[in-house]
Amino acid sequence: MRGHTGGVRGVAHLHDGRHIITCSLDASLRLWDRESGAQIGSDWQDDGDQEPVYTIALSPNGKTVASGSRDGTVKLWDIERRKVTAKWTGHTDYVRSVRWSADGMRVASGSIDGTVRVWEIESGETVLGPIKTGNRWVYAMAYSPDSSNIATGGDKAIEIWDTTTGKRLSTLEQDSEVWSLAWTSDQKKLIAGFYNGSIRIFNTTTWEQIAILKGHRSVVPAISLLQNDRLLASASGDRTARLWNLDTNLPVDPPLQHPNWIWDAAFSADGKFLVTACVDNNAYVWNTHTILKEAGLEDLLSLPNVSVRIAPPALSDALQTASMQLLSALCNRPLIHTHRLRM
Repeated sequence: MRGHTGGVRGVAHLHDGRHIITCSLDASLRLWDRESGAQIGSDWQDDGDQEPVYTIALSPNGKTVASGSRDGTVKLWDIERRKVTAKWTGHTDYVRSVRWSADGMRVASGSIDGTVRVWEIESGETVLGPIKTGNRWVYAMAYSPDSSNIATGGDKAIEIWDTTTGKRLSTLEQDSEVWSLAWTSDQKKLIAGFYNGSIRIFNTTTWEQIAILKGHRSVVPAISLLQNDRLLASASGDRTARLWNLDTNLPVDPPLQHPNWIWDAAFSADGKFLVTACVDNNAYVWNTHTILKEAGLEDLLSLPNVSVRIAPPALSDALQTASMQLLSALCNRPLIHTHRLRM
């Protein structure tokens, strides 16, 4: 996807599965057709604002994008109108990460000023923070799936915060800068990408490191986790993106080669496509379904079955038997009132 005049720093798939939004150091957001790679409409800019945009995140309802800029502002963009609807100030250095709470009512922002702020969408007020972390810079941040905690990462440690009180709950000191974070959907694991190229997995009950993924030779600025918790994508300064089999904690070869440093990576909802953001001013779309099929790992795309079953067959038979017994009992006794049985 060609068109940006500055490095692409952030990417997001829209819920329709057909469109992608990017942000860039050229101070714009842009909308793209995933299949053709063509830009849709003109650039999104905020009344001539020329501040580079470092990060974006799509709201849970898919209608709004939050962005973080070099001047420390956090903005909300209405996707349908392609306009800024809110602009929040408070950070004193560029915003490296923005994340939505699960209910879409709040946005958290992490900045190179070493602080985290939580903003309320309706009022635009800072409702938590600024939290002064133990890091000089906050490179990464992630809400837990239930939004009760925020994980932050920087030059010294991973820190876990209570989103109600702002209290620090845990500190995981590290030997390398933390550049990216993601929680598994069951909230049992936290995954982190590091400056030294490693990706580490932590048990969120004990906060012990339980695995390390090795393959990158440089910083990992972004990781993207498929909702089934079995497939991970990573972006790296070594000019590659990688897919990881989290059943085995091994990479899926081959690495996805790029012309330059990669800043971001994001799966589509079904995991069949990966979009990456590159310093060469372009964004790239990869067919992960084909890659995994050729590797014999297509099963990694299987998603949890979310269909609702009223009752399993055995239980349904039991209910039917009980219902017949009740009807039989009612029929064998005098009835004073008319009874309506609702099944």
